[in-house]
Amino acid sequence: MVSSPTTQRVRKLPGERRAEILAEAASIALGEGLERITLRAVADRLGVRPGLISHYYPAAEDLVVAAFVLAVSEEREELFPDGGTPLARMAHLISRIEGGGALELTRLWLNARHLCRFTPALADAMLAQEHLDRTRLTALIQEGVTSGDFAVGDPFAACIRIWVAIDGVGSYVNNPGSFDYEAFTRFVADVAEWSLGVPAGALRAAVDQLREA
Repeated sequence: MVSSPTTQRVRKLPGERRAEILAEAASIALGEGLERITLRAVADRLGVRPGLISHYYPAAEDLVVAAFVLAVSEEREELFPDGGTPLARMAHLISRIEGGGALELTRLWLNARHLCRFTPALADAMLAQEHLDRTRLTALIQEGVTSGDFAVGDPFAACIRIWVAIDGVGSYVNNPGSFDYEAFTRFVADVAEWSLGVPAGALRAAVDQLREA
């Protein structure tokens, strides 16, 4: 008589298991929101018991904060790729924002800004990630000034203006109705052109070229 095969659970190394849990939580954060991250939700996705998740993250709040940090850190690399001129990289950033490529990230930031009022640890993490975003964008603008792509005396001030434009547009991300006015859909490009001293229409053209590619 041939015995039926038995399924053997693979025991993963602690670091591998923690990374797997965190990646799944970050996926929930981007797709459904930080409030939907629970030990059971992550366990169900991974096909394990909630007790395994609590072994690595005894407090659900710690998992929520870590998931937010991972999600925005990975998305930051999508917004600021290496290679290309400063103008091309700025166009890539704006294309992702205006074209909907960063839709989940935009929702996540809006979600975090609301929840941080009630979760000090999330507020601290959010401030740290904002600093990293500003640092990356300011460095890109400074590089553009050096190359001659941008003509701006205060790169940090330009960075702030662009991020305020991004956040302002992002505040409409959950709007139930359409808001397709050109003054809104191209707002980030227009503010960036003004802030960076780029000729009117130059960034719009670079963004459109990326969309057509």
